[in-house]
Formats: sequence, C-alpha cells, structure tokens
Amino acid sequence: MTPLADSVYEFDDFLLDPKKRVLRLRHEPVPLTPKAFEMLLVLVQSQGLLMTKDELIKAVWSDSFVEDSNLTQIVFVLRKALGETSDRRYILTVQGQGYRFATNVMVRSGNGIPAEIVRLPRTGEIGATQSPEPKPTSAVALSDHCVDRRLWLIVAGALGALLIAVAAGYLRWSGSGTKAQGPRGSATLAVLPFENLTGDAGEDYFSDGMTEEMITQLGNLDPQHLRIIARTSVMHYKNSQAPLDQIGRDLGVQYVIEGSVRRDADKVRITAQLIQMKDQTHLWARNYDRDLRNLLVVQSEIAHEIANQIQISLGVKQQITRANDPSLSPQSYEAYDFYLKGRYFWNQRSIEGLRRAIGYFQQSTSIDPNYARAYAGLADSYTLLSSYTAAPPTELMPKARAAALKALELDESLAEAHTSLALITENYDWDWQTAEKEYRRAIELNPNYATAHHWYAEYLTWRGRFDEAFQESEKARQLDPLSLIIAVDNGQIFYYSRQYDRAIAKFRTVREMDPNFLTGLMIPAYEQKEMFTDALAECERWRRSQGDSPYNLSLLAHIYGRSGQPVQAGHALAKLQELNRRRPMDPAIISWAYLGVGDNNHAMAWLEKAYAQHSNAMTALKVEPRYDPLRSDPRFQDLIRGVGLSHAADLN
Repeated sequence: MTPLADSVYEFDDFLLDPKKRVLRLRHEPVPLTPKAFEMLLVLVQSQGLLMTKDELIKAVWSDSFVEDSNLTQIVFVLRKALGETSDRRYILTVQGQGYRFATNVMVRSGNGIPAEIVRLPRTGEIGATQSPEPKPTSAVALSDHCVDRRLWLIVAGALGALLIAVAAGYLRWSGSGTKAQGPRGSATLAVLPFENLTGDAGEDYFSDGMTEEMITQLGNLDPQHLRIIARTSVMHYKNSQAPLDQIGRDLGVQYVIEGSVRRDADKVRITAQLIQMKDQTHLWARNYDRDLRNLLVVQSEIAHEIANQIQISLGVKQQITRANDPSLSPQSYEAYDFYLKGRYFWNQRSIEGLRRAIGYFQQSTSIDPNYARAYAGLADSYTLLSSYTAAPPTELMPKARAAALKALELDESLAEAHTSLALITENYDWDWQTAEKEYRRAIELNPNYATAHHWYAEYLTWRGRFDEAFQESEKARQLDPLSLIIAVDNGQIFYYSRQYDRAIAKFRTVREMDPNFLTGLMIPAYEQKEMFTDALAECERWRRSQGDSPYNLSLLAHIYGRSGQPVQAGHALAKLQELNRRRPMDPAIISWAYLGVGDNNHAMAWLEKAYAQHSNAMTALKVEPRYDPLRSDPRFQDLIRGVGLSHAADLN
C-alpha cells in the first residue's frame, strides 16, 4: 500500500486519520493512547500481511527497549477499543509469530476521493494471506511446538469416613436431593480420583493430575451431551471406601470412571474403566503402558474412547472425531511436570499454597515460554492471592493481567485464561462490559467449567442482578455439588440481596460440612440481624485459628462499634492501624472499622484511598449492606459512578 500523504483509512464503521491522529467510529472519536494509535496504523497499513512482534516493536517503540508484554497489552487495548467479538475480529494472532489486520480497508485521500482500495480477505478465504494462520485447536489437540492444551492436574485430599456426612450436608445446601436434568440424551459423569500405585505419596500430584486432566478433556469434548462433575467434588472420594452406588447418589451421576497410575523413571502405566451406575456394569476397560513423553497421547485416547462409549449408550450415533495425537519432547515434559506441581498447590487455596504454585508455574514458563496453561495458572494464582491477602491490589493484579494476556496470546481457546481475565478486569479495572464478555466466552468454550459459572455469579451479584446470579450459582453447584466455596458464595448472594436468614442458614450448612471453612463469612449477616453476641463469638473462633488478622480486627471494631462498646471498638481499631503501619493493607479494610464506630468521614477517606488503589472491595459498593450509612453522601455516589455501578440497567 502506498497511500498519499493525506490518506485516511476506512474499515467497517471506523475511520483512521493518520494526519489528525484520530480513530473515529461513526464520526465519534475513539479514545486511544499514542502507542495504541501507532500500532493500529502499522497494522492497517500492512495490507493484511503478518507483522511479527519484532517488526511491531521496532515500528512503535523505535526509540526504546520494551518487552513482549507491552505489545500484548496494547493489542488487548486495541481489541477492546474496536469492540471485537467472537464473530467480528479485527486483529488476529498468528501463534508464536505476531499479528495481522483481518478486515477490508478502503484508502481515501483527504478530499474524500478513493486513492486506492485494498481488500483484505477474511479469515478462511482462499488467498487470505501467505502468512501462516493459527490452526483451529480441537478440544484435545496439541500443536507440535506448544504442549499447553491438555495437561494433568488435581489436588490430593483424603476425607475418609466424613464423606457420607459431607455429601448429605451438601444435599441440604442444594435444597433437595433432586438432581438437575440436562438436555435430552445427555448424561452426567464423575471421574473418580486415579489411585497412585507408585508407593510414594510425593507422586500424588501426578495421579491427581491425571484425574483433573481427564475432567478437562471430557468436559470439552461434547458438553451438549456430557456433563462432567468438577474436581472439588470428586476429590472428596480420594482414598475413600464409599460404595459406588452411594457416590452415584451423592453426585447425581449415571457414569463414573475409575483408574490408577503407576509411574517409574521413564514409563507410565495407566488403567481406566467406565462403569454405568444403574447396574454397575463395566462398559469399557483398558490398560496403557507408555513412555512418559507420550502421556498426553494416552490421555487423549482414554477421553475419546470413553466419550464415544457413553454416546453409544445414549443412542447418539455420531462419534467424536479424534484429532492428531500430540507428542511431548523431554523439555516440554519437564515444563509440564512443574505445571502439575503448580496446580497441585494452587488447588490447596491457601496463601502458602498459592505462593508455592507461583514458583512452580514460573519454573514451567522458564523452561517453555510458549506454555499457555502455565501462564493461566500464574494468572489464577496472582488473582486469588490478591483476594486472600490484605496486600494492596497494585502489588499483584498487574502481574495477574500480564499472565492472563500472555496465556490468551498463546491459546485463545483456554476457558481458564478467559475466566481469569474476566475476574481481573472486574476486580481491578471495573471494566464490567469486558468482564462479562470474557465470562461468557469462557462458558462458551467450556460449559462444564464450574469456576466460570461460579465467578460469573459473583459478577452478577456485584451488578445487583440477583436472579441471574442465583441461576449461575446453581449451574456451578450442579457441576461441583460438593464444593464448599460455591456453597458459601451462594449464601453470599442471599446476604447481598438482604435475605439474611437464608444467608445464615446456608453458612450454617457449610459449617456442618467443615467447621473450619471460611468461618468469618457468617459474621456480617449476624451483624445485619443485630445478633452481636453471635458475631463476636464467630470473631473469637476466627481469632483462635488465624490470630489478629486485619480482617478480624476490622470486623471486631465494626461489631463493637455498632453494639455500643466504644472502648473495645477503639482498641481493635488501634491494633488495625498499627498493623497497617507495619505493612500497608487494602484501605477498604480500615474503612469498615470506621463505619462501625460511626466515623463516616474517616470511612469515606479510606474508601477513596481504596478506590485510588483499585481495591477489589470496590466491586461490592452497590450491594454491600455495611455501606448503607454512606449512600446519601455525594462522595460515595461519586465512587459508585467511578466504579461503573450506577447504571439503572444493573437493577433487578
């Protein structure tokens, strides 16, 4: 393309004017940073050809050194500004190489006369480009140079004789023992924890990894006909002697997979069998002996054979087409092994576990920089660690975003990465449109991914869309019926919708299942019911297990203040401030304490600090009952608008 000096570029409803340095959509300017504008101009002028990362960096940052992550973030900004959807893509990623602009462009001179028309064929058309295009990734396919599509992972946890009580308690949480029915001709399956036969408990991460990856593979193969129970629920049955018929009733499944793994120095033996629950008949069973480098091949074989067998049992005649088998190099296998260890500790959902997970994921990406799922693991870990600690979000959330964007750059089909990015843009950016788009994209890619439904339910709660939130929470429960955190967050929806009695009932059910699980979440509901004695008892229980944590001290100050005990409230607030001087915490935590003692001005001041630091506590401004004393304050309304939660469309 050889445009005139005053050329402008038109594509769809956009007009790009290099001379005035403006992008317009239907004559209205679209805000772009200078670097974003320059990159868009370079891509548009490239005639739809591949622009490598190095070429783009040299064109846009000619006077300075930058990393690939800068490029990735600018592309993300551009896609958002252009309003990309799954049906309308402007900037295509050529995996491992660069980007190309992929829509028709008309070049006009400044006086409006067409100077040249450049047609950029759309993706999939003959002659679209001579540059290599990203190949569509099937649910179980791996490219030869990127082994991040379907790896194995899960967490160990033996509950023994408590399982029956846990399952019974969870059925009370769900409201009844009735199992949700899927589409006609559908089935529900549970992959029971694969048994570790190596004789070394340190190898549990490996057998657990087989379990979780089987869940992922089967969940992606045919979600219209096959619903897969999530890892949290099936892990209740690790090392359990519970009979199969009991497990079938607890989980509401028609089929289960049992298996075992034995790993030696360079060999692996895997056994698997598919059992139909109604008569406990074995529909299929096989043994596999393979080199370790061919693990994903074995996993692919098992997933497809089981899925096809279930489809035959359901009367679905069309079998799933199997993609070419992947292979693993020794280097990639080493990265994969670190990934398994990272997910093992991530699933512990503790601060220490998340920190160890980050270390393993970082080792994995150091060995294989193109390992998308390891980057997704990093994004998950940084995001949760930001929520689990009192550290300011600015310490961890930018790292989480960079990892999620890198994962999606490498593999756009990762539902996990879309879900992580949705949570980041929701909690840190307060970009509600992008967050909802990413959640829906994750669910579209993998309807069996319980975490996407779970976190989307939280998103809907913050928007005040409680009916929709309950629906998504129920979908998450169906996929992960024994998950305690999903049960707790279902109770949170009741709390935020001011149904305090029902919230307390949900939290008490969780306590019956596990007395030590997230005890503190019951406290705000007790406060709103003015059950201050119960709330203080919960704080003391929490203090005995975790010490004087910032959250606990904030709650104590709030409860003492509201219950007319100003001296005790002052002591708790002073301790909280001392902790903050030692290590700055999320300012929102301090604001809650001031709200309890009735000091609304200081509460607002700390909330404004929390807003400046992009605290994820800001997401609850619209629905959190503790903020009710501030709702008539114009400063609080400014915060609501700043977070993007003031739209009438968000109300039920």
